[in-house]
Amino acid sequence: MTTMTEASVREFKMPDVGEGLTEAEILKWYVQVGDTVTDGQVVCEVETAKAAVELPIPYDGVVRELRFAEGTTVDVGTAIIAVDVSGGAAPEPAPAAPAEPAPAEEAEPQGRTPVLVGYGVAVSSTKRRPRKGSEAPAAAAQAVQAELNGHGAAAPVKERPLAKPPVRKLAKDLGVDLALVTPSGPDGIITREDVHAAVAPAEPVAEAPAPAAVPVPAPAVAVYDSARETRIPVKGVRKATAQAMIGSAFTAPHVTEFVTVDVTRTMKLVEELKQDKEFQGLRVNPLLLIAKALLVAIKRNPEVNASWDEAAQEIVLKHYVNLGIAAATPRGLIVPNIKDAQDKTLPQLSAALGELVTTAREGKTSPAAMQGGTVTITNVGVFGVDTGTPILNPGESAILAVGAIKLQPWVHKGKVKPRQVTTLALSFDHRLVDGELGSKVLADVAAILEQPKRLISWA
Repeated sequence: MTTMTEASVREFKMPDVGEGLTEAEILKWYVQVGDTVTDGQVVCEVETAKAAVELPIPYDGVVRELRFAEGTTVDVGTAIIAVDVSGGAAPEPAPAAPAEPAPAEEAEPQGRTPVLVGYGVAVSSTKRRPRKGSEAPAAAAQAVQAELNGHGAAAPVKERPLAKPPVRKLAKDLGVDLALVTPSGPDGIITREDVHAAVAPAEPVAEAPAPAAVPVPAPAVAVYDSARETRIPVKGVRKATAQAMIGSAFTAPHVTEFVTVDVTRTMKLVEELKQDKEFQGLRVNPLLLIAKALLVAIKRNPEVNASWDEAAQEIVLKHYVNLGIAAATPRGLIVPNIKDAQDKTLPQLSAALGELVTTAREGKTSPAAMQGGTVTITNVGVFGVDTGTPILNPGESAILAVGAIKLQPWVHKGKVKPRQVTTLALSFDHRLVDGELGSKVLADVAAILEQPKRLISWA
């Protein structure tokens, strides 16, 4: 068997695949121990608080070690895979598991950055939990502690129990000390069942009652019936969305205005554009014209496209529109945006919308695509909902909700006729947008959808 030397080993660390992220979950490994990899080959898929991202390896070599199993959340800067770049023979494959720290790393090849995605990682030493049964690190720690305490014998060093984050959360909620729980999982990992078993009623300890004292029963520990309840850990995109919405709702003063509009002519134009050769192969739907109408309304009322700088106490007017489109995905709600949407023609906007939706459904939206939005559209009408009061995305000035388009009785040219009608709702940050400005923007969008020819005269 070929021996792996320090000089031949390269460790690839979890990069910051989005600005300011601190951790990511390994969703899937695309390689196994013993596989040969090449520079730029995707080796795994990870999920951050913003999106799922594929990570390429920056080395040629043979995979020697996968440091973490699928489903593990890893801190940015922690080595996740070791590659032997010496060209030696591949070892027998072994299952991925947490491992001891590898020997000291050699510097990266000259002229290459170790991180191919995102903004890089902070320079820090990788700290990893030793394998069960490894006594050397514990002995060293005990020796140091003994010296500091001035005693002849070292105080025992208590190892941190092995458990996944959801299990730790469960133990915290139930008031269980993981150090006192007997693990039953592989490699000494504590499972949810172990935690539930630890909260089973224990035999009462007989004590002599104090004179005239009334026994006080111990507080009941909450126990959840897994047959009647399912608990889903909140992480990744869902966790980030929840935190962002709480921050937005309690930071920006929201105001929402509504308007109901006849969109019959807009629906006719959609059908005409579907037959237009210029739109062949492109996605043409009401959302396309609603997006264009909002862009025209912003052009006519540019003060609505702004953000609030709390530190400087300034309003920042944006001379570009990064148009966000809320998209529901299996991993949660995400809001990628179309960069510089104000400069796109209608066919270009259609192509951008189609690419955005397809990428979101496949779970391949990049973190960069979800940064820097200025205004957003959320189409709740696809779920049959008439309208809503949308919450602003942090850092944005306005969000437009589009309700279901329904055939309704409507007064048209002095007569009641069946017309296609929808309700629009515009939420905006009242620090940036007053009632007059918000009303003008919403009225302009409604006017364009009622008479789409205004796209020509107002654009």
